[in-house]
This record gives sequence, C-alpha cells and structure tokens, in this order.
Amino acid sequence: QLQLVESGGGLVQPGGPLRLSCAASGFTLDYYAIGWFRQAPGKEREGVVCISRSGYSTNYADSVKGRFTIARDNAKNTVYLQMNSLKPEDTGVYYCAAAGVTTVQAMCPPPAAMDSWGKGTLVTVSS
Repeated sequence: QLQLVESGGGLVQPGGPLRLSCAASGFTLDYYAIGWFRQAPGKEREGVVCISRSGYSTNYADSVKGRFTIARDNAKNTVYLQMNSLKPEDTGVYYCAAAGVTTVQAMCPPPAAMDSWGKGTLVTVSS
C-alpha cells in the first residue's frame, strides 16, 4: 500500500525557515516524481514544486522561487522541502504527492493524475 506522510509543519514567524519532510512507505520513491502542493484557507490547491526521479530537474512556482528548495534522498525514501523567508501568504496545508513516471527527468503530471497523496501538514506563518 502506497503511503506518504508529511511532517515538519507548524507556526513560524514571517521571515523564518521551516523544513517539511515527506516520507514514503510501501513503495520506493526511486520510480516516482514527487510534488509539493498547498492549499490556503478559502483558496484552491496550488502546485508549489515538483522534483524528478533523478532529482536533477525541478519546477518551482513563481511565488516560491528563490525561497523554497526541494531535495530528495532516495536512500531514506524521503523528500524534503526547505522553506526560507516565509511570508504570511505561504500559510496553508502542505501536501506531498507521488506520480509514477517512466523517465528519470519526467516532471509531475497534473494533480488529478498523481498516484498517491499524503494527508498534509499545516504551516502557519504569523507574528
């Protein structure tokens, strides 16, 4: 059974950092592109970043470029999202999702086509 579990969310002051983790169980992440998504209160879910199987290709949303960094450790079956210079508008529930892809450089498909989702972790940026 494919399972993803996010952790690391919490309350942080504007300008502060936070690191999220996405741990997989029941399957190996080697064959999956991984995406982070978020949903703010009253807003639709949006894509934050995707990382390819190899880890060499990434695709960030403009709103987080230069502040967020995604990385994967396939040996630990875990993907990380380092978030720096956080802003109140970064507040929301953050989800990771996995998509089985055939090539090592393939990026994430649309959210509806992702294969497995975690339950999310809440990030609140507030003073």
